[in-house]
Parts: sequence; structure tokens; C-alpha cells
Amino acid sequence: MSAIAQNLAEVRAAMAAACRRAGRDPGRVRLVAVSKTVDLDRIKEAIDAGQDLFGENYLQEARDKIAALGRQVSWHLVGSLQTKKAKAAVELFDLIHAVDRFKLAQALDAAAVGLGKVQDVLIQVNQAGEDTKSGVAPAAAPELVQQIARLPHLRLLGLMTMPPWFPDPEEARPYFLALRELRDRLRTLTGLPLTELSMGMSGDFEVAIEAGATLVRVGTAIFGRR
Repeated sequence: MSAIAQNLAEVRAAMAAACRRAGRDPGRVRLVAVSKTVDLDRIKEAIDAGQDLFGENYLQEARDKIAALGRQVSWHLVGSLQTKKAKAAVELFDLIHAVDRFKLAQALDAAAVGLGKVQDVLIQVNQAGEDTKSGVAPAAAPELVQQIARLPHLRLLGLMTMPPWFPDPEEARPYFLALRELRDRLRTLTGLPLTELSMGMSGDFEVAIEAGATLVRVGTAIFGRR
């Protein structure tokens, strides 16, 4: 077994254990292997080990990888996105995690119209109000959800967040719980299913799963440090 296959097995086992602790169905939580700056050979090792969902941050890098590896796996954009690059993102990705403003949503909707596609998206919420991170403020999320829900070529699946970094992953738990609670309020307000919560990375994905994550974005624990 390769090192990457071993790492994947360990991450999956930890995910399943977190689901058991929370009384959740492990089949309801998906692993996004964050492959930014990871070379093709190592991505192929992950594919050979059964990984079928990858997250990329940069459009050109993702374009090159998708051209080389094709659509045998699913590709998500997990990094921030400039409005002028909306068309390229719609062309490349199955799910865009970090929609944080209506102008970007409008650009994605227009691109999807041109491509004859309904684009799946998540709204990024900046729970901690950090200046260094993108995301809509929690108080502004209801308005953005309602605006996006009116765009016919976008399908809003849920929310995404990146809490502050803590040496103890337990300290991230309140931010994950707050996103889940926000999602629940938005469900009541809008009637939308909002089934997806993208939260949790290599250092805290187990806590995120216990708090309700349905998508965890794990890079270092699979591929090693960049």
C-alpha cells in the first residue's frame, strides 16, 4: 500500500469514528481531497486508492489537471473566486464552495446559462469576521441566500466556513456548531433543503463531522505538507 493510500485509509477510519460518536451515517459525509499543488502522480495514487472527489484552489492548475485526468473523478473549487473568472469555474467544477457575494453569484448564473448548466454552489460564511478570509457575515447570509435562490441556473446546496486556526481542534467546535445553527435557521426562513455543510480540514475534520459537516476538505493529512 502506498503512503497516500495509507493516509486515505486513516482519514476515512477517523471520519467513520467521528460519525459513530455523533450517531451519524458515515455515508452522509464526503471526503474532499484537497489537491492544490499536488502533482499528477500523487493524485493518481489517491484515485487508485478509491478517492473520487478532489478540491482545487486555482483555476489554471485545476484546468491542467482535469485535462490530464478527465472526469473520472469529481472536482470542487474550494478556494476564493474572482468574478471575472466565473465562466472558467462553471466550465471546470461540479461544486463551487466559496460564493460570498451576489455579484459573483450573478456572474456564475450568467456563465451557467451560456453553458446550458445548472451550477451547484455553497455560500461561504465568515463566522469569525476575520479580515484575512472571504465570506459573508452571518447576519448578511439570509439576504444572500434569498438572492441566490432566485437565480435559475444556480442550485444552492448549503454553506461553507473556515474557522480561525487553533492548536486544539476543540476550539473550532463553536464555529462549526454556529454554521450548522445558521443553516438550520436559513432552512426555516427559506424552505430550501440546504443539505451540505462544508467545514473541517486536516487538523479539525473530526470535530467538524461531530458538529454536522457533510463535506470535509482534507489535504495535508492525505498528501503531506506542501
